[in-house]
Amino acid sequence: MNIINGKKIAQNLRNDIAAKVKTLNRAPGLAVILVGDDPASAVYVRNKDNACKEVGFYSEKINKPGDITQQELLDEVVRLNNDDKIDGILVQLPLPDHLDANLVIETISPEKDVDGFHSENIGKLMQNKPYLRPCTPKGVMTMLATTGIDLVGKDCVVVGASNIVGRPMAMELLNARATVTICNSKTTGLSSKLKNADIVVAAVGIPKMIQGDWIKPGAIVIDVGINRLDSGKLVGDVDFDAASTNAAWMTPVPGGVGPMTIATLLENTLTAYQNRK
Repeated sequence: MNIINGKKIAQNLRNDIAAKVKTLNRAPGLAVILVGDDPASAVYVRNKDNACKEVGFYSEKINKPGDITQQELLDEVVRLNNDDKIDGILVQLPLPDHLDANLVIETISPEKDVDGFHSENIGKLMQNKPYLRPCTPKGVMTMLATTGIDLVGKDCVVVGASNIVGRPMAMELLNARATVTICNSKTTGLSSKLKNADIVVAAVGIPKMIQGDWIKPGAIVIDVGINRLDSGKLVGDVDFDAASTNAAWMTPVPGGVGPMTIATLLENTLTAYQNRK
């Protein structure tokens, strides 16, 4: 079984981006808005800020109190839409319950929507005319490319149907001319569907839900899930040890999809910079 090393692939991508930034007449700019003091969100924002500095981007980290009003947050997004130093805007999710995340996302200019969540960017992905693509699915496509395996005609099963991963992941695979089945945690006969899959993408958020004997011999398994057990150990949505006896390629957790998501965010920011220029 071969490991798809997300850390290594992400580092190579960051190196390529850093080399391109050195040729530009100004640094691409990324603004990240963090609302409240959720510890996990703060870690993600810090990691994004550090990644920006590594590749030579201009980074603006904006902390807002948890009781910010909807209008105040929208005003901040509009300010950044009009800021020429900023090429990409990201609002760290989840937001406090009193804020409408969809409205915030739709207020971000599609040209600066480096998360790829704006309905205009999702629509372009749906039509196979992608511009800024959701970071995790795009990162997964970069990882799949490193296996050298042609996706055309392959049977793919995506487990999870969120707007952030599952749905755009299915469209990415469909655009690559694979045959795609979208499932969720309640899908009837999930194990039998997975046993026929050449490629499995697990993004359901349930620790070790996908059993090893559900994996077809020779399959590629991409585990997007990251779950913390009571022991503190991080595990994916796939039972890694059991699945590794069948899979030909697998992503580890941690060190798989996670690093690629941040590297792809930087890639999207560079794309946004190039298109604005």
